Amino acid sequence: MTADCGLFGIWDHPDAVEQTYLGLFALQHRGQEGAGIATTDGCRIYERRGQGLVAEVFPPGTSEALPGRSAVGHVRYSTTGSSSLVNTQPFVAVYSRGQVAIAHNGNLVNARALRRSLEASGSIFRTTMDTEIIAHLMARPGPSGLREEVLSALEELRGAFALVMLTPEALIGVRDPQGWRPLVLGELDGRSVLASETCALELLGARFIREVEPGEVVFIDDAGVESHRLAASAAVTPAYCMFEHVYFARPNSRQFGDSVYQVRCRLGEALARDYPVEGDVVIGVPDGGTFAAGAYARARGLPLEQGLIRSHYVGRTFIQPSAKMRTASVQLKMSVVREAVADRRVIVVEDSLVRGTTSVQLMRGLREAGAREVHFLISCPPHRYPCYFGIDFPTAEELIAYKRTAVEVGQLLGVDSIYYQSLEALLGAASQPADHYCTACWTGRYPVAIDEPVEKFTFERTSATRSEQAPTESP
Repeated sequence: MTADCGLFGIWDHPDAVEQTYLGLFALQHRGQEGAGIATTDGCRIYERRGQGLVAEVFPPGTSEALPGRSAVGHVRYSTTGSSSLVNTQPFVAVYSRGQVAIAHNGNLVNARALRRSLEASGSIFRTTMDTEIIAHLMARPGPSGLREEVLSALEELRGAFALVMLTPEALIGVRDPQGWRPLVLGELDGRSVLASETCALELLGARFIREVEPGEVVFIDDAGVESHRLAASAAVTPAYCMFEHVYFARPNSRQFGDSVYQVRCRLGEALARDYPVEGDVVIGVPDGGTFAAGAYARARGLPLEQGLIRSHYVGRTFIQPSAKMRTASVQLKMSVVREAVADRRVIVVEDSLVRGTTSVQLMRGLREAGAREVHFLISCPPHRYPCYFGIDFPTAEELIAYKRTAVEVGQLLGVDSIYYQSLEALLGAASQPADHYCTACWTGRYPVAIDEPVEKFTFERTSATRSEQAPTESP
């Protein structure tokens, strides 16, 4: 699966490759395992993909090997499908009707069933990604014309899929009927642009037009933008990923009708209202907890200190593909400012607590730096359930809160108290109706049926004081 990746696309721009490079650079926070760009000159598709960061995959001079005025790009954070070059996107396929490049963000929950059916009909797969399934569905005999074959293929999919696709004749943007993953439409120099987040548009100086709607398919070509709707979108309630607001999105983006910055500030204000812990100083865990920490400190009238320093030369540890890499990255990534915390009661605000890899080491570091007390506040509820829609915790056993009370989690971390944001307060920080968000990783209530068990369609897989507060339970 392709998980919570970053997508970008642009149609008929003289600097298509350069603009796509910059767009991917702005979306680097969404994936650091690999990057790729595919272009078209109207006749064929050219591609370059590699493992690593955008700047590593596309050194100076790259654009010369990628001709054309239209392009799509992808930064990858994998869940299913090994972290290897063959699984790096955009996925480019050649079939009877021509070429297509597909960049995918999300997970298909019926991937295994579709793949088995296609293989039984003679399809031969060359990757372990669910994205390749889309190309095989498009190649089936029947529909005539690009729009018909794309729409026919998409109607077969279930789960989370934001897509940016490129053929020699069109750029295509897709959002699944539930709208799990974000996708926006913009305009640069009169040309249409697609991106996972508005921060990519801002970097380019592009104008934000609107979000691609849940269940919408937009075809962009020289004639303009043409919109279609998937049939399933008429009968479902949106299931926007609330974890996008909590963790994945850049704070200067707008998603699901909200400013991410404002949502995170509201989360901090809610923590201050519900958990007014006694302390001397507030610190945020960079970068995700920074804005909630600032709002918490302002609401409580407490000083906000930069007690943790992050090295920006190390990527996001949660989206590293292995536990060993996550642990090593934490050691390189975070440093404690001893003078900010020594002999003080420290209130630490973090956006989320998933596996606990980062937090265990940070809490230990604060103690070693002389913090007299450590109180840990988390701006979302405890993660206790697997995500099947694009976040990399495929088994509940990987989650630190699985089968543990808040008291027990606090004991593992070695803190004096721990407080999780309530689900009600979390949903109240955003503007959409509460039932328009997916909260499955906290509640275990999945918006769609899951076909496969916890291993999740892998084709290949190389708030409480210690003594007082009752455990926080998901409803």
